[in-house]
Amino acid sequence: MTAPEATSTRPYLIRALFEWCTDNGFTPHIAVRVDRGVQVPREFVRDGEIVLNISYDATSGLQMGNDYISFTARFGGQPREIMVPVEQVMAIYARETGQGMAFPEPQADAPGEQESDGPSHEAAVTEEEAEAGADDRVVQLVSTPNEGGGDEPPRTPPPSGSRPSLKLVK
Repeated sequence: MTAPEATSTRPYLIRALFEWCTDNGFTPHIAVRVDRGVQVPREFVRDGEIVLNISYDATSGLQMGNDYISFTARFGGQPREIMVPVEQVMAIYARETGQGMAFPEPQADAPGEQESDGPSHEAAVTEEEAEAGADDRVVQLVSTPNEGGGDEPPRTPPPSGSRPSLKLVK
């Protein structure tokens, strides 16, 4: 199989990090860019994005395929069917530590396809990478080191609404 015919690494990395979170007792969350092809409760979408808990405890019938992630989850006590195209997943991370991986923002098929009120997500791309057209760049979420420099336990993640810092991995 030549490079242009190769499938995306995104679904494989999502499944691997989901398994890592589960094996370590962490709660896996995915950040999703919402557009017309994403089936989620729209009342929970903020700035064209939604964060979903995809742990086995929070979902029923979780299926993580190469094209879609689908499951049933409760929102406000009501069961809802969720279907997310894998290319719309912006990041997967452990809620408790913030460790995980972010992915390049999905490209809209047509102008105005994505629902967004503000700027796109905050991963920085160098000019060299932009010129290279690296479609499957991977951005890794990393924790910032403790400022005290001692053997302090890891800090709890910031309250919802804050984002972890991103580091580009080549």
